Amino acid sequence: MNPGSRRVLVTGAASGLGAALTAAFRARGDEVLATDIEGEADAAGPTDVRRLDVTSDDDWAAALAHVEETWGGLDVLVNNAGVAGGGRLDVATLEEWEWITEINLFGVVRGTRTFVPVFKRQRSGRIVNVASLAGLVHPAGMASYNAVKAAVVALTETTGHELAAYGVRAHVVCPSYFRTHLMDSVRGADTALTGVVRQLVECSPLTADDIAAAVLAGIDRDEELIVPDPFARQAWELKQTDRAAYDAVMRAQAAKLEERS
Repeated sequence: MNPGSRRVLVTGAASGLGAALTAAFRARGDEVLATDIEGEADAAGPTDVRRLDVTSDDDWAAALAHVEETWGGLDVLVNNAGVAGGGRLDVATLEEWEWITEINLFGVVRGTRTFVPVFKRQRSGRIVNVASLAGLVHPAGMASYNAVKAAVVALTETTGHELAAYGVRAHVVCPSYFRTHLMDSVRGADTALTGVVRQLVECSPLTADDIAAAVLAGIDRDEELIVPDPFARQAWELKQTDRAAYDAVMRAQAAKLEERS
């Protein structure tokens, strides 16, 4: 390991923001264990992606064993893996709710629970949870996605409080739409919503590399809440400063979604 480099584990690292974060950490000289559900179980090379299904307790146990054997500890855990979903309240099924909750929320819970004992023992470390602007701003038609991402925001704040005495910091990342392959994972019966979100993703001027650079800058500034792009910051500021205007925008969007269906 290079002197001064950090030991980093990134989930969902095979593509999108996970791949961009992996590249950004490595560009700084950090040692990164890139993991993904599409990875190989025995991957150990500098550019390989190791298999880690964030819904699997066994995979998390294997990741922990690998980290302890290889590095003897961990400096940064990045809970990035996630899927796209949503749907209006009377359209989305309970199965869709369970699917997105198991991955986007309990995946983060499992990762955090796995490595908290390591961080406590070290009395140092950082946990970086990738949520979404949907964790702060809650548009119509996305109840399940909003709910799990808001839960990740709450979980991160709680984590920071619990682990502060151990010198451990917790950060949550809440970007708006950016160009990625996240929509390839989308499930749901609400095709009207899927069409709207896909267009927003594909038309965004932001890339995963843009968000990754802002995330590392936010970590450097020790920001607990990292809102990494101007579009997300504008929406979050509107909600905080002019709730009536924010509600009007959200309800107008809800009406347009109904029209599309």
